[in-house]
Amino acid sequence: MLRILALLGALFAGAVFSSPTAKADVVALIDIGTQTVTVKVNGFTRHTFAASTARPGFFTPIGTFKAEKMFVMAYSSLYNNAPMPNAVFFHYGWAIHGTTDVAKLGRPASAGCVRLHPQNAKILFDLIKTYGQENAQIVVLNSAVAAKTATIQHVLGPLSYTVN
Repeated sequence: MLRILALLGALFAGAVFSSPTAKADVVALIDIGTQTVTVKVNGFTRHTFAASTARPGFFTPIGTFKAEKMFVMAYSSLYNNAPMPNAVFFHYGWAIHGTTDVAKLGRPASAGCVRLHPQNAKILFDLIKTYGQENAQIVVLNSAVAAKTATIQHVLGPLSYTVN
């Protein structure tokens, strides 16, 4: 009986005092409407950063993505080898990365990538690296569009269509 209690105690201690690198969900919630990135770990907000997404004529893809590739330093082959420090690629060539153009953070300014202050890009990069790419999610939405849709649905009722 004493051995069973000791074993249960050890198991409980291991569960409660597990290492910080244990499985965690890291979510980078990119809001095009507010030009922010909110970083959550296991559902708790850890950071909110000013960001820049696509300027007029370009787009940042909307949806839920995985962290596909990560590079401490990448260079854009499309845009004059522009530096992309702490790049987390999430959809084809789109990435979250640091920028030297910090004065434009908080408003649309990129060719589609999600730009962050270099220090903030490093924070996000390090969190994803610590907890594992397989546990990271990149969610891109536009709260301004969602709010307008909700208002329209409230006034008009659910939006639907019929195909003849």
